[in-house]
Amino acid sequence: MKVSKPDKVLFPDAGITKGDLAAYYERVAPQMLRHMKDRPISMQRFPDGIAKHGFFHKDVPDHFPDWIKRVQVPKKNGTVTHALACNADTLVYLADQACITPHVWLSRADELERPDRMVFDLDPSDGNFADVRRAARSIGELLDGLGLTPFAMTTGSRGVHVWVPLRRQAHFDEVRGFARDVARVMVERYPDRLTLEARKQKRGERILIDIMRNGYAQTVVPPYAARAKPGAPVATPLRWRELSDSSLRPDKFTVRNIGRRLSRVGDPWEEIARHAKSLGPARRRLARLAGQR
Repeated sequence: MKVSKPDKVLFPDAGITKGDLAAYYERVAPQMLRHMKDRPISMQRFPDGIAKHGFFHKDVPDHFPDWIKRVQVPKKNGTVTHALACNADTLVYLADQACITPHVWLSRADELERPDRMVFDLDPSDGNFADVRRAARSIGELLDGLGLTPFAMTTGSRGVHVWVPLRRQAHFDEVRGFARDVARVMVERYPDRLTLEARKQKRGERILIDIMRNGYAQTVVPPYAARAKPGAPVATPLRWRELSDSSLRPDKFTVRNIGRRLSRVGDPWEEIARHAKSLGPARRRLARLAGQR
């Protein structure tokens, strides 16, 4: 893939160019596509770099080449045609379009209304990342007790995402309802640390458990996506025990250094799909837990 204007700087502080970003996505494509293949993409583009205004772009432009796969998604009063990342060339092409972060659905194109991932976004009100790590471990313990398998990822921004692989059985409304019930249990257990209050002025110093990504047409940052932040941090899947590492930061891994991590530990989420579970048993366990309170 030929990249136009490869020397154009997208991350001024780090000197990272569009060519660098394209090379990064080509390098991590084997790991990244494992987690985002066949999922509708919303492109977060920064044509003039992150120091200037960026925007979200959902509908595939007419100039996109025919070889990029697409899916037509129903919406109110019409449809939207999203790109699908099915190969490394697509990731490189998106980088050529100054798409720094491709945000993806939690469902795949062949079953748009049935997600195979559930996400809890732990969003801190301050910069105390130790509390975020602790909150992620706590919600992981609850999910594990419900028979589900949690996976943790630094976002490259401020917080942690806890992902749960699912069998493609429940619709988005069911999944979001279950996620909300889990979050309520967590808030009841730790009312001074956690909240479901989305408005920042009402959170205080508590960490928001954001479950709203678990909805039809909502998107999340996929593993290994670069973020439009100084230093070009990368959303990075973790080994669960790394949540106990005091040196861990949400922006620790970057476009520049993630290669060393991948060569050392590989992709900790390589087998995530094998851990997919049905929500039915977990829902019954959660109901019993609620009845005991």
